Amino acid sequence: MSTYRLDKLFSPRSVAVVGASPRDTSPGRAVLRNLRAAGFEGSVSLVNPRYGEIEGIKAVKTIQELRQAPDLLVIATPPQSVPGVVAAAGEKGAATAVIITAGLGHGEGSLADACEKAARASGLRLVGPNCLGVLSSRAKLNASFAARTPPAGELALISQSGAIAAGLIEWSATHDIGFSAAVSLGDKVDVDFGDLLDFFAVDGATRAILLYIESVNNARKFMSAARAAARIKPVVVVKSGRHAQGAKAAQTHTGALAGADAVYDAAFRRAGLLRVLDLDELFAAAETLGRVRPFPGKRLAILTNGGGVGVLAVDRLADLGGTLAALSPATVKKLDAALPPIWSRANPVDIAGDADAARYLAAFEALLEDRENDAILVMNVPTALASADTTARSIAACAQTHRNSFLRPKPVFAVWVGSSDATTPIFEAAGIPSYATESDAVRGFMHLVRYRRALEALMATPPRQRLARSDRDHAAACRLLHSDRTRAARPQRR
Repeated sequence: MSTYRLDKLFSPRSVAVVGASPRDTSPGRAVLRNLRAAGFEGSVSLVNPRYGEIEGIKAVKTIQELRQAPDLLVIATPPQSVPGVVAAAGEKGAATAVIITAGLGHGEGSLADACEKAARASGLRLVGPNCLGVLSSRAKLNASFAARTPPAGELALISQSGAIAAGLIEWSATHDIGFSAAVSLGDKVDVDFGDLLDFFAVDGATRAILLYIESVNNARKFMSAARAAARIKPVVVVKSGRHAQGAKAAQTHTGALAGADAVYDAAFRRAGLLRVLDLDELFAAAETLGRVRPFPGKRLAILTNGGGVGVLAVDRLADLGGTLAALSPATVKKLDAALPPIWSRANPVDIAGDADAARYLAAFEALLEDRENDAILVMNVPTALASADTTARSIAACAQTHRNSFLRPKPVFAVWVGSSDATTPIFEAAGIPSYATESDAVRGFMHLVRYRRALEALMATPPRQRLARSDRDHAAACRLLHSDRTRAARPQRR
């Protein structure tokens, strides 16, 4: 795997845009506006033979007229011109280039092939073609035509599809989930999944990696990089084309054969990746990994003011192979003292529909102290008898105090059914993942449990094998024969 020059891609000191124009619909102009809006602090140059100035920035006619070789070149010119632009960028000494342009074809003799060969001759690294672009929070870089810049965070997004990347960026901006970087690979003639997995595996700004995959070109390279990355941090993958019709659509989209899904599924498991089946699950994984670090254990305690949603959560937990935590005798005693006699006296801890913030807080504190559970799901069904917002603030404050008091704080998940706009920011500020339904919350919890299992399987060593007597005798004979042959082959001293 090669991370050669990828530091220039994610931390460039200079960016040049080739193909920006005054047209509002120009992808190059969108890239230019995003660069400025994100606050990129390096130098920005423009190359366009038809315009002397765009957006108040002076443009030169050719790449060779640039004052310096850019760390990053963004190419948004017509397809036929792209190979020449790549060759000129290599001659100038540019380090990396992102090809936004689509329609370069696939395979030997195509425009994409010509770009790859021109880049390889000079060591220029290419992202794309047919991609959304690259974003990097450390460099305040948005070299893409995404609709907005996401907040900074600790998730790295690697997507083969530009549309999926754009959708996740849009979702993240409205859910306060940030990215350390986001990359749209497109047709990946050079930089691919293996390269970026290697880069983000050792990137200190990245805590978890999200993948959207349609096809993998170099299986051995991908597996090696995926296994190495999964040993260090969670890697979540959604693979499209699970069925024949979808695989055919993926092939049409990217020009690459999607392959049998069973093969991918086995490969992901073997590499220790956490596979999810759709974007809903990927969003839930992003919500979870963006706020909760992986933890040991699999026992979930459920606190609720509604017995029905508690039972649904237990059902979903069982569906996904999770474990419902027991309540220790000491915890039952604490809850008996703090709660009315009608509480459930079991997990889920149902504290009744009239539960107020004080009752929630007493039960929550008891569960935090209980060593029989590894994580807590707190759910609330709004009623006219208590303020859901006040309860949310009490739970959030207690969870923050707990997190600040322990080296390994207990993870907390929240579901406020039909929550108002006022509730969600409370949990976001406290770093508590919140979900619309109990099913989403349990699934988020199980993402972390499954990651832990995958990591343990990845790190496991085969059991020691004892050789039978006949095997030991055979091995001894082989060693003796090898020793005799070695002595016979040695030159004799005179």
